[in-house]
Amino acid sequence: MKDRLTDALYGLGWSTVKKLPEPVANGLGRRIADQVWKRRGKSVLRLESNLARVVPDASPERLAALSRAGMRSYMRYWMESFRLPSWSRGRMANGFVPEDVHHLVDGLASGRGVVIALPHMGNYDLAGAWVTTKMDTPFTTVAERLKPETLYDRFVAYRESLGMEVLPHTGGSAFGTLARRLRAGGLVCLVADRDLSASGVEVKFFGETTRMPAGPAMLAQQTGAVLLPVTLWYDDSPIMKGRVHPPIEVPETGDRASRTSSMTQAMADAFATGIADHPEDWHMLQRLWLADLEERRP
Repeated sequence: MKDRLTDALYGLGWSTVKKLPEPVANGLGRRIADQVWKRRGKSVLRLESNLARVVPDASPERLAALSRAGMRSYMRYWMESFRLPSWSRGRMANGFVPEDVHHLVDGLASGRGVVIALPHMGNYDLAGAWVTTKMDTPFTTVAERLKPETLYDRFVAYRESLGMEVLPHTGGSAFGTLARRLRAGGLVCLVADRDLSASGVEVKFFGETTRMPAGPAMLAQQTGAVLLPVTLWYDDSPIMKGRVHPPIEVPETGDRASRTSSMTQAMADAFATGIADHPEDWHMLQRLWLADLEERRP
């Protein structure tokens, strides 16, 4: 029953929100965000706890203001996502303005393939739609299998409608397919700021230890692809902003494990730079640092 209700609510969002006038949808998103924030539920408290690492000298009032802005940013992501399938190609192409995009242009021109790694910031679906429209470049990504299965199918259909190839995270075949796309000179985009599996690489992130996925670094090593961190944020305009960070090079020395560790730490450092500049647009509402995960254990 819970799974069916979850699927129905998401279905209602995609079918209803996209029909609303944009100012109405934006106002609805802000009201929902403010109501959720005022209830001070687990997600809001976890967001504030995470932001306390990002802005360690923030007062309680500052953290509360950041978490409120964070919930508004998170709800803007959802409102945009519900509406994106109804946007014109022109609207998608002009809805995102990244800095230093020459890193991406040069990487694709090299024919080596490009891995883009992003944290949970802004709206990476909109950034992806910009890539497929403005740059006229298809790409491949990976999606976590959600429950119920019908909800996962909705997300896959939604992202495929924006021009993305979507692979399931589970099943073991995703890495091989991504590697083949890169060897053919293609583009792969991966959300990569949270990995709690046994294969995650430990990194220092805002002064504490967490794990991030090894996949971006391993793909770059195995295929010779260019690894580019990207961070995203909103401002007061309807246009999302972003930055393509400089390429992360494969170290010339060390074994595969040490090279992967070094590259993943460099990726984490790039994420931290973008998040520190725009903490309210980092949508991390779950436990991330290992110290928090250990506290939860009985």
